[in-house]
Amino acid sequence: MTLSAVALASRALLKIGAESISGFDEASTEAEVAAALYGPTRDALVSAHPWSFATAQSRLARLDATPLADYRHAFQVPDGFLRALSAGTGPQGRGLRYRITGRHLHADRDPVILTYIFRPAEGDVPPFFDQALIARLAAEMVIPLTESTSRAETLFRLAEEEFRRARTIDARQDTPPRVEDVTLIRARGGR
Repeated sequence: MTLSAVALASRALLKIGAESISGFDEASTEAEVAAALYGPTRDALVSAHPWSFATAQSRLARLDATPLADYRHAFQVPDGFLRALSAGTGPQGRGLRYRITGRHLHADRDPVILTYIFRPAEGDVPPFFDQALIARLAAEMVIPLTESTSRAETLFRLAEEEFRRARTIDARQDTPPRVEDVTLIRARGGR
């Protein structure tokens, strides 16, 4: 079942014993806290790991303006961009030296292929991530709504466990990475 942002926030509110909400624009303390914390908490959690459902590659559009120093070209990062994972050229999506500055990527090569974390729509997020997000939202909301630091500590521990569980599930959806450059093996005559 796909959960909306409001439904995710409502489940977090219920976890801490608060009233659920039907919209972020309601005239209630719960809605005000949920509206203030939902977006930043979601983006921080999405950015914290290279989730398979939030990873994309894009050929970046080069800008006319050039960086003042260090690099020859500036490129526009995609809409919804949260964090860079790697950059490359041509068929290789990594190995390029670059720097993210504001909403631009600076590099010496053109074209640039960026592998990055983006902000997915709630409908594109798997249930294992929903549970991690609900747990983290509950931990973030508990102090503004209940002023209980002991409950907050407990909920942050539970949120960290849900985050680890979600990372483990997500990691099992990909081929394990292999070591590509081991100088010691080549020096001993391997490969």
